[in-house]
Amino acid sequence: MKVSVVRTLCAVGLSALAFLTFSFSSHAAEPFKMGVVDPQSVLEKSKAGKKALDGLKEYVSIRQKLLAKDEEDLRNYEKQLKEQLPKLSETEKKDKEAQFRTKIQEYQKLAQEFNQDLQKKQKELVDEYMKKISVATQTVAEKGGFSLVVDKGSEQTVKIVIYNKDTIDLTEQVVKEFDRTNK
Repeated sequence: MKVSVVRTLCAVGLSALAFLTFSFSSHAAEPFKMGVVDPQSVLEKSKAGKKALDGLKEYVSIRQKLLAKDEEDLRNYEKQLKEQLPKLSETEKKDKEAQFRTKIQEYQKLAQEFNQDLQKKQKELVDEYMKKISVATQTVAEKGGFSLVVDKGSEQTVKIVIYNKDTIDLTEQVVKEFDRTNK
């Protein structure tokens, strides 16, 4: 289902692109120039983007260390529990096992909250930087006389542009403009 939706969106987008190309090229006064930009590359190559990604990586690293410590504590608790079980009464065994299950549930909840928080932070970062990348792209396009700039896409996202000449790839120019305006 997702593939057909993406194909439909791409087909609609390409139809609109063909219409725009025809519309702009039919007006001889202003030549039609089109460019492509890879926003992922802008984020990864720009100074501000690298700084934001490094901050996100540091956040992930700290949280992963905390989760790893909690996991290690659980393993140690389980090991102690296994050693103690033969010496405990049935009631004590049930209590200790219930405590262990509670600790496991708390750990799982913490891990789930971490993943949700991380997804939220990633989305916020992408949303914030896509706005900034759009502004930088618009500035480059206007200076260069481009009528249309298309998201090139990447291996991690939907690839919209299958082929382009290097001469219409504005990514490096957008990285420079992005760095100039976002310090």
